[in-house]
Amino acid sequence: MTHFDVLTIGNAIVDIIARCDDAFLNDNAIIKGAMNLIDAERATLLYSRMGPAVEASGGSAGNTAAGVASLGGRAAYFGKVCNDQLGEIFAHDIRAQGVHFKTAPLSDTPPTARSMIFVTEDGERSMNTYLGACVELGPEDVEEEVVAASAVTYFEGYLWDPPRAKDAIREAARIAHAHGREVAMTLSDSFCVHRYRAEFLDLMRSGTVDIVFANKAEALALYETEDFEVALNDIAADCKLAVVTLSEEGSIILKGGERVKVEPLPIAQLVDTTGAGDLYAAGFLFGYTAGRSLADCGKLGSLAAGIVIQQIGPRPLVSLKTEAARAGLI
Repeated sequence: MTHFDVLTIGNAIVDIIARCDDAFLNDNAIIKGAMNLIDAERATLLYSRMGPAVEASGGSAGNTAAGVASLGGRAAYFGKVCNDQLGEIFAHDIRAQGVHFKTAPLSDTPPTARSMIFVTEDGERSMNTYLGACVELGPEDVEEEVVAASAVTYFEGYLWDPPRAKDAIREAARIAHAHGREVAMTLSDSFCVHRYRAEFLDLMRSGTVDIVFANKAEALALYETEDFEVALNDIAADCKLAVVTLSEEGSIILKGGERVKVEPLPIAQLVDTTGAGDLYAAGFLFGYTAGRSLADCGKLGSLAAGIVIQQIGPRPLVSLKTEAARAGLI
C-alpha cells in the first residue's frame, strides 16, 4: 500500500520576504523575476538593505509538499538544513503542516539556506538565495523506504546547482522506478534551464523523469525556440506527461497526443507570485495521485496557485482542502 502520495526533494530554504520598488532592484543589481544564487557576503549585504520583512519556511519543493498536505494528501520531504535557528524554524513549519520530514540536519556549518525575496508592486518576486546547508544533500539522505512508498517522487530543477544532490536525485529515481512509482520534476526557472538544458533533456528522454512541470518561458528556453507551439510539441514528445503553466492564461497539459487546456480561476487581488508554480504542482499532483482526470488535476493546480498569490508567502495560510471543497473540486 502507498503510504505517501507525493515525496518532494528540494533545497530547504527559509524565505525572508520584503516589498520594494523597481529602483531598489536596479540600485542593488538584482535581476527582476529571477532566482539569483548569492554567496554569504552578498546575503549579509542584501539583508542589511531590506525593509521590514516576513520570515517563512520555503524552498520550491517544500512549498509543494506543504500544498499537498493542505489539500489532505500524504506528503513527505527530503531537504538539508543545519542544526541552527533557521533550521529549527524550517523543520517545525514543515512538520506542523503534516509533512513527513526526517532528513538529518548538519551539526555545524554551513548554516541553513535563506532566500531574500523582493516583491515589487506588480507582484513579481526576485529571489536572492544563499544555499548554505542545501549543498550538503546527498545520496545518504535518500530514505529508501519513503521513496518506495511514494506514488510520485518530485524534485526541483534548482537541485541541479548543488552537485551532490544530482546523485541523490538519480538514486531516488532508481528506487522509485524499481517499485513501479513515477518521478516528476519542475524546471524551476528559465535561468536554471539555460544552465542545465542538456542534462534536463537527458533526464526526460532517458525516462529518469516521467512528468515535467514548466512555465512558458522555461519551455521555450528548454528547446531554444521562440515558437511556443514547437516547444509544446517537443516537450510532449520527450516525456510521458508535461504540464505547462501560462500565468493568467491558465495551463496546458500534454500526454501523448492528448492536449488539455485549463482556464485560470479568477482572483480578487494579486499580492505576491512567490510559490505560484510550487502550489500549482501541489494541486496537480494531489489530483493525479488520487486518479483524477487531467482537467481536474489542472483545476486543482489553478486553485492552489490562485490562493497563494493572494497572500504574502509561498505556503497556504488557509486550508486548501476546504477551499477545494468549496469550489466543488473534491
